[in-house]
Amino acid sequence: MNAPDPDHPPETQCVLVLQGGGALGAYQAGVYEALAGLGASPHWISGISIGAINAAIIAGNPPQDRVPALRQFWDTVSGELLYRLDEPIGFARRTFNEASAQYAAAFGVPGFFTPRWPMPFPEWPARLGQLSYYDTTPLRNTLLDLVDFDRINSGETRFSVGAVNMLTGNFAYFDNTRRTIGPEHVMASGALPPGFPPVEIDGKWYWDGGLVSNTPLQYVLDNRTPCQMTVFQVDLFSARGTEPRTLADVDQRVKDIRFSSRTRLGTDQSREVQKIRAAAHRLARKLPPEWREDPDLAGILNHHPEGAVAVMHLINRTRGYETNSKDYEFSRMTIHEHWAAGRADALYSLEHPDWTGRALEADEIATFDLAGDRLNPPLTAPNGEKA
Repeated sequence: MNAPDPDHPPETQCVLVLQGGGALGAYQAGVYEALAGLGASPHWISGISIGAINAAIIAGNPPQDRVPALRQFWDTVSGELLYRLDEPIGFARRTFNEASAQYAAAFGVPGFFTPRWPMPFPEWPARLGQLSYYDTTPLRNTLLDLVDFDRINSGETRFSVGAVNMLTGNFAYFDNTRRTIGPEHVMASGALPPGFPPVEIDGKWYWDGGLVSNTPLQYVLDNRTPCQMTVFQVDLFSARGTEPRTLADVDQRVKDIRFSSRTRLGTDQSREVQKIRAAAHRLARKLPPEWREDPDLAGILNHHPEGAVAVMHLINRTRGYETNSKDYEFSRMTIHEHWAAGRADALYSLEHPDWTGRALEADEIATFDLAGDRLNPPLTAPNGEKA
């Protein structure tokens, strides 16, 4: 396996970090379309759950084929119901979305998952690989159709996806600098119970990484090599929301909080660590020569400051008509809206003066959340038509 060389990273690494969130993942595809249109090519892609699937499609295709492959995936898993709203507003749109989500729950999603038949009861024993309400064999076939795993393992792009060991509860990352990646690693990252079954890898069983951490940013910060980094972190659940008015709103707010990232907490911690490392190096230069051989000091100095990190935080914000089922609402209309929102948020943020004029200190970690307050323009589908 020709793995990416972690000892010789590019001068500035471009990293794409993709959160989990089911149907909301079309937002990430829109973000990537905007980045690709401006020539941004990630050196490292890390994802969890649907973020792992998007990451595999991107890393597993040549640059010119990545957006078409993403579009093929999202067109495959989305569909039209018996009716479509031309001007979707208010209660009618909320009803439409809920009906679409219930359709997916009842009949499955093409190219993704199908209901098990007969539907298992809670007390029915079954083999571990069948302990779920849905069968994800269609997803494996889709990944094999759309993803060149030889390319992922070639070393062209660093690739890492997160999952959870079902028996120990420990988090695990499958990284192409350390192992050969196959479809089972991507599927393990997205095996959210009890809907999807655990996935066996090397005799161990894994569930969705979102059970422990839904965003792989901390993994990237903890496992990077000394260099500057530009990170595009694309989140599908917003930690900030509005005051609930109904029990349905409460359910949705709980899901947003549960699966939203702790970006500021993670970056604040990493920022403090880098400050301590830099201070230790400054202090060492002031010590008498004989003290510099102290093993405790040597242990601290071995952790060098690693370079400035600029994190563009792009967050899929909740819309008023969405419900708790938004992460399994796969109507074509909604998927196109998510895609268009991601593209628009990315383009707005990339052109924002705070981003274009950023100037970071040598080892600073800074987060830029620029699209949160923008006025949303009319949304268009990936093919240019109105969503």
